[in-house]
Amino acid sequence: MNERQLWERYKKYLCAVESVGLTLDVSRMNFADDFLERMRGPMAKAFDAMEALEKGAIANPDEKRMVGHYWLRAPERAPEPGLGKEVRDTVEAVRRFSEDVHAGRVKPPKADRFTRLLLVGIGGSALGPQLVADALGTAADRMQVFFFDNTDPDGMDRVLAHLGERLSETLTVVISKSGGTKETRNGMLEAERAYKEKGLDFGAHAVAVTGEGSELDRYAKQGKWLRTLPMWDWVGGRTSVLSAVGLLPARLQGLDIDGMLAGARDMDAATRERDALRNPAALMALMWFHGSKGNGQKDLVILPYKDRLMLLSRYLQQLVMESLGKEKDLDGKVVNQGLAVYGNKGSTDQHAYVQQLREGVNNFFVTFLEVLKDRPGASMQVEPDITSGDYLLGFFLGTRRALFEKDRESMTLTVPDVSARTLGALIALYERAVGFYATLVNINAYHQPGVEAGKKAAGVVLELQRKVLTKLRGDKTKGHTAEELASAVGAGDEVETVFKVLEHLAANPDHGVKREPGSTRFDARYRAG
Repeated sequence: MNERQLWERYKKYLCAVESVGLTLDVSRMNFADDFLERMRGPMAKAFDAMEALEKGAIANPDEKRMVGHYWLRAPERAPEPGLGKEVRDTVEAVRRFSEDVHAGRVKPPKADRFTRLLLVGIGGSALGPQLVADALGTAADRMQVFFFDNTDPDGMDRVLAHLGERLSETLTVVISKSGGTKETRNGMLEAERAYKEKGLDFGAHAVAVTGEGSELDRYAKQGKWLRTLPMWDWVGGRTSVLSAVGLLPARLQGLDIDGMLAGARDMDAATRERDALRNPAALMALMWFHGSKGNGQKDLVILPYKDRLMLLSRYLQQLVMESLGKEKDLDGKVVNQGLAVYGNKGSTDQHAYVQQLREGVNNFFVTFLEVLKDRPGASMQVEPDITSGDYLLGFFLGTRRALFEKDRESMTLTVPDVSARTLGALIALYERAVGFYATLVNINAYHQPGVEAGKKAAGVVLELQRKVLTKLRGDKTKGHTAEELASAVGAGDEVETVFKVLEHLAANPDHGVKREPGSTRFDARYRAG
């Protein structure tokens, strides 16, 4: 295809959403001329499914619940007036509480005001807020934001070291719908300990975002925390960023939550259009279907040419992969569906993995994300009539061309800037694209049995650890090998797990387990100190 033909294809298939200034170019996806027509029927089914979802259909049969993240930015569309009122009341509560914090009406006992924010959460309770904080944050933010987003002790120690003596000025927001998520529970307990060690009342520095009546809700009430805001069962973690989960930390940081909600609302309106060529979420889902052969044969590479959007690929990994990575389809047939997502940012990646994208295995398709505005003001010229931003554009266009020359497919999202409004629109765009694609491949995007299986397996390991420790503490006269201990606790088939548990116990002082080397690693003996 020559440049003139490519230009005509660009004009034919360019999808624009004027309300948010976004365009989607799919001209470099090599779908056949009749592809969109052939997909008209499946796409009509996807539109119907999305319409039912927004009207309150039970979309998650595992948990017998609706999926209503679209109501977060359009509460008037909620199927029950009470739900819409809850959404509006929560947004207003976020505004009022944040204003009180900024004005010093809500303040820490031993400081003039809160200047730091520590968010404790995992998965959607952290990835969305992290994306928002990094994309929209500035040096002039009302509060600096830090995260406990894992149950890694060293990671939490690093964050606490950064906070240092400013812990007395730090407001901690703990986010967990059920209140039973162990990683978040652990982070909360570690944070609470840090406050107590400095003579601070944790409850006077803490806010919960959780389900009503949850474990966390009860704990917060018992500890007389500053505030509790709701998480609803009809909002999944990976689509929760425009609920209190993301709005509260964003507003405390000083960001424009109204802009985010408005951008998402306008994108939602645009992506209800039933003509796929005028609907960027539908068109994107169709390109995913074409690019991945409808069964995940190729990966989705996200290449935003903007530092502020570096975390977009991490956010999309959860949104896309947790939603679409399913063993069975809606008919119970084993299909092992999914769409792998990875990426970093341009032009950094030209010095990293773009070499493989151009000349290595052709197992991917790319979404380039172009941001038109370089910075708020004017830029210096690094060469006559050339700025650093001009170079960024050149690298983007050059990389796109270099990939196309090697028959590597790509699409391009272009946005005017990285503003609250634009970010809200991007979040809404990808949420709906995921929903459309799930219908195209006949899976449920709104449950996650694999995640629950992993949690259950972790519980089995920890129970095995308790049995091993009980055995060691009950017989301190001699050391035991991993095989001996596995047999002694009735876990003869789990020797490797017992061995890994013992190695971890011996590497840390917490449980008093000592390791005595043997002739091989597997002959080592372990005893309780």
